[in-house]
Amino acid sequence: MNNKVTIIGAGSVGATVAYTLVTTGSVAEIVLIDINEAKAQSEALDIRQATPYLSPAKIYAGSYEDMEGSDIVIVTSGVGRKPGQSRIDLTQTNVNILKQIAPNIVKYAPNAIYLFVANPVDVLTYVFCKLTGVPKNRVIGTGTTLDSIRLRTCLSELYSVNQKQVHAYVLGEHGDSSFVAWSTADISGIPLSAYESTITQKDALTVSPYDRAEVEQYVKKSGGKIIAGKGATFYGVSACVVQIVNSIYSSAYTILPVSTVLEGEYGISDVALSTLCAIGSEGIVTTLTPKLSDEEVEKMRHSAEVLKEVIAQLDLS
Repeated sequence: MNNKVTIIGAGSVGATVAYTLVTTGSVAEIVLIDINEAKAQSEALDIRQATPYLSPAKIYAGSYEDMEGSDIVIVTSGVGRKPGQSRIDLTQTNVNILKQIAPNIVKYAPNAIYLFVANPVDVLTYVFCKLTGVPKNRVIGTGTTLDSIRLRTCLSELYSVNQKQVHAYVLGEHGDSSFVAWSTADISGIPLSAYESTITQKDALTVSPYDRAEVEQYVKKSGGKIIAGKGATFYGVSACVVQIVNSIYSSAYTILPVSTVLEGEYGISDVALSTLCAIGSEGIVTTLTPKLSDEEVEKMRHSAEVLKEVIAQLDLS
């Protein structure tokens, strides 16, 4: 691989992704593309001038032609969600933007892995596959990766443990029909439901009482709360994007809850939503179907139906 990444969209998310990638040192070259060329140029210059204290990456604003040789194309372009607005409300507008840029993306970076960040991410992931015919393993949506780290953050605080030791996932749509797969959640391999009973010195680890429904609402409402206070969310999703990029560049597969077009998993087909996926240099190597409770399987199928109803109303011509 060339360790070259193109980011389409130099707004808050795109620029933060570029900066965070430079801080990790895993990318040698970054191209920023935006309809506002002056914005892309300024963001690239600002980040480039930080490289003496970060990593010696080449970062510049460019055009679609500059995408050639990119291993990964990250799509953040689209209309941002406004306070009180649902992700689904954005659908047709952002699908129209995708229809405009998709031909150039595939033309100039035909062998890349395409990573979608813009919302509604599940719909855009699905539509891009349908419009371009690109194999689904090379089309990844950030999906519920962000929801899942919000969940892990919340649980780490409730259980007073390191965030990295909490393994818990949000699955389904990146939106209102998402759900927490509580049956698979654990802390360092101990099922969440049994964790508190394993603590031998009760006063050493404090576990705060909580209601699962309240935790799920915390996860679902976090984005809206952040947007209401500062206008956009970008640090969390940028961390997710960098994790996915690093997973693609890694020599070992990484399991993440990302959005992909399903083909029979949990009885679901012809729609993109999040399940666990193994990610490597080929993109999505395989999906995984951890055993869920019957109720969770129904929630996954409900999420698929919600997305299919939205897609059915779109103009994809």
